[in-house]
Amino acid sequence: MNKLIRQEIFERFRAANPHPTTELNFNSPFELLIAVLLSAQATDVGVNKATAKLFPVAATPQAMLDLGLEGVMEYTKTIGLYKTKSKHIIETCRILLDKYNGEVPQTREELEALPGVGRKTANVVLNTAFGQMAMAVDTHIFRVANRTKIAPGKNVREVEDKLMKFVPKEFLLDAHHWLILHGRYTCKAQKPLCERCIINDLCEYPAKAVP
Repeated sequence: MNKLIRQEIFERFRAANPHPTTELNFNSPFELLIAVLLSAQATDVGVNKATAKLFPVAATPQAMLDLGLEGVMEYTKTIGLYKTKSKHIIETCRILLDKYNGEVPQTREELEALPGVGRKTANVVLNTAFGQMAMAVDTHIFRVANRTKIAPGKNVREVEDKLMKFVPKEFLLDAHHWLILHGRYTCKAQKPLCERCIINDLCEYPAKAVP
C-alpha cells in the first residue's frame, strides 16, 4: 500500500466521522485512566455502566481511596477481572496522590509505571486526555492494519510503529479512534461487513467481499 492510498483512506474516515473519540465515558484525565484500566478484556458498554455509578461518588484519587478496595469492588464487580483491576485502581490512586499531587502524569514512562497500566492504556490516555500523537493498538486496530495492509505487522508494537510512520501526520491525532471504530463495527473479526465498508476499493484484504 502506498502513501496516496493511505491518504485517501484517512480522508474518507475523516469525512465520515470528523471528530472521533473513545466510546468510554469520562469527564477528566483521571476518569479516563480508570475507565481504560477497567476496559481490559471488557466491553466499553460494560465499563460505562459501572463507571456511571462509580464516578459520581469517586471522581478523584482521594475519593477513590476513601471508598477503599471493598468499596471500589462493589462498583466494578460486573466487570471481568474486577478484583485485580480494583487493586490496581487503589494502588494507582495512592501513587497519583503521593507523587503527582493527584494529577495524571503526561508522559508514557510515568503512566506505564502505574499499576495495571501498559503501553496501550498509556497511549489512550496520552492521546485522548492530553492530545498527544500516540497510537493505542488494540485487537481491532491490529486486525484492520493487517487486513487492509495499512500497516501490517507480526505484533502489536510493530503495527504501532508502522502506523506512527505511515499514517499522514494530519490524521495522526484521530487515527486510532477511526481504526478502532472501523474494526469494531465494520471490519469485524468473524464477519467483516465489506459491502458497507467505505474503503472497500482501497483495502488489500484477499478474502474481502466486493459489493
